[in-house]
Amino acid sequence: MGNIKRNHPASFKTKVALELIKDIEPVSVICSKYSIHPTQARNWKQKVLTGMESIFTDSLDSGLKEKDELIEELYKQIGQLKVELDWLKKKMQTV
Repeated sequence: MGNIKRNHPASFKTKVALELIKDIEPVSVICSKYSIHPTQARNWKQKVLTGMESIFTDSLDSGLKEKDELIEELYKQIGQLKVELDWLKKKMQTV
C-alpha cells in the first residue's frame, strides 16, 4: 500500500526544482520537506535545467518567421483575388 502514485501540479514541481537549483539546503532535506523521493526531485531539477535551454534558442523566432511568411502569402492571395474580382465586375458591366 505504500506505492500510491501522486500527481503533483506543475507549480509544485517548479517550486521544488527551484529550491534544488538554489542549493541552499541538501536534497534530502528538501525531499523530506515536500514528501517526495530524491530521484523524482532530481528528475524535476534536470527537466527544468534542460527546459531553460529552449528559452534561449531560435525556435521561437523561426515560429514567428513562419507565421509572418504565412500572413504575407495570405495578403498576396487576397490582393490577387481582389484584382480578379474587380476585373470580372468591369467585364460584366461592359457586356
